[in-house]
Amino acid sequence: AECRDGLSRMSNAFAQKMAQLEDEIHELAGRKFNVGSPKQLGEIMFDELGLTLPDGKEPKKGKTGAYSTGADVLEDMATIHDLPKRILDWRQLSKLKSTYTDALQDHMNADTGRVHTSYSIAGANTGRLASTEPNLQNIPVRTEEGRRIREAFVATDGHSLVSLDYSQIELRILAHIA
Repeated sequence: AECRDGLSRMSNAFAQKMAQLEDEIHELAGRKFNVGSPKQLGEIMFDELGLTLPDGKEPKKGKTGAYSTGADVLEDMATIHDLPKRILDWRQLSKLKSTYTDALQDHMNADTGRVHTSYSIAGANTGRLASTEPNLQNIPVRTEEGRRIREAFVATDGHSLVSLDYSQIELRILAHIA
């Protein structure tokens, strides 16, 4: 319950921050639009607001005719415009919310109230262990929000959580330690 409550609180906090960012984005754009729509974002940034790329080049369009609004384009533009920066912040929170704080709650075992992953040695071509259902090896650590998600992982009494970087350790050593 403690883990679920923590993830639920984080999910709600992310949703509130996303709503706040959406208000700021709509204000910067001059109108409301679907912030999650790359097509609408491209039209607003390049057609309506006339924003430019830092290098002065024309914005690229994909096969469908929609402007490219990928992270690389937005990161370049964020150095000179506020709107792309806010969009990047919104996308980061959206990803954390959907992939972690919401999804991990769905993976909780009803009996234990805990998240249980499965490890497979055959899941990766490199011979490393692969974590699935859910993958607990990709929980973010570089951002403050990612570190908060990791705080939801708590060992039961008498047990410890161990974080290992086993990229250079032979599997049999890891098995021995475990």
